[in-house]
Amino acid sequence: MKTPRDINAVELVKILSKIGYIKTRQTGSHIRLTKNYNNKEFHVTIPNHNPIKIGTLNSILNSIAIIEGKTKSELILRLFVTTHPLI
Repeated sequence: MKTPRDINAVELVKILSKIGYIKTRQTGSHIRLTKNYNNKEFHVTIPNHNPIKIGTLNSILNSIAIIEGKTKSELILRLFVTTHPLI
């Protein structure tokens, strides 16, 4: 599945909060989100840009997909597709 374009940091933080990521700090123009996995913390850093560059967004989504045990396409479907055409 194609990575969405024109996503800014505020939107991404809001989307990732739905799957358990919590904003733990912001230093300058970078936002750090944290989620606990099996009693271990996983951190992801998001640049506070509008929009986030596609390569940066791909990297963020790839790392989250690995931790979640999903493919990047499955993660994109879960996070960004709000309507299901088959329903």
